[in-house]
Amino acid sequence: MSDKPAIRIDRVSKTFRLGDGNELSALVDIDLTIAPGEFVALLGPSGCGKSTILRLVAALEGATAGRVTIEGKAPADLCQSHRLGVAFQDHALLPWLDIEANVALPFHLAGRSVDKAQVKDLISLVGLAGFEKARPKQLSGGMRQRASIARALVLEPEVLLLDEPFGALDAVTRRQMNVELQRIWSRHSITTLLVTHSVDEALFLADRVVVMSGRPGRIILDLPAPFARPRAPSVMRDPAFHDMVDRLTEALEPEGAHA
Repeated sequence: MSDKPAIRIDRVSKTFRLGDGNELSALVDIDLTIAPGEFVALLGPSGCGKSTILRLVAALEGATAGRVTIEGKAPADLCQSHRLGVAFQDHALLPWLDIEANVALPFHLAGRSVDKAQVKDLISLVGLAGFEKARPKQLSGGMRQRASIARALVLEPEVLLLDEPFGALDAVTRRQMNVELQRIWSRHSITTLLVTHSVDEALFLADRVVVMSGRPGRIILDLPAPFARPRAPSVMRDPAFHDMVDRLTEALEPEGAHA
């Protein structure tokens, strides 16, 4: 394993130029280091820049100030070598392809021969065995997200980026998917950065939970999750879990809310 940080966000700020000529400061002086194999969750109010951080790591945006590196290199290097897996709230499956073909798609995009055994293994791992020939519209929202996660993992990426992957699901399905993602992640232990609005989800899944302020986004809390893996859903009934949920929820409240 590399002794370099898997992800280094070094005093990064991001400003967007608006159509009227004004500027919007989205992020200010973000400093975050993620170790190889670590799972970090980003929490924060809407518009605080969580997804902007993910887009910077995915080389979809460039920093206005500071630097983002993955294993000491520019994120674009990882993207070009197809070592970055991404799953968003919108599963983005191609509706005209079946699930097997959707999961195999990254091989084609990378100009590589499809590893059929890898595709089959991941479809089974995410609980979709038997649905290989189904089209996305024939599956539930949770099943489509399972397929999206399988696709993100199929090239065995070194970094996995998850942007509200279960945000559109109902509460029961979302909790089931949290359990499934934890099981899948435990098998692969890929360096993972998750953006979520759910405190419970962040604390159940992550090794560390990072809380951001309202815009412009700053890191205001970086809290280790002290729960042993693998984590059963019962951990969410632990008094220590509830205490940490309260602490994180309080950190998310606007300044002056307790006045």
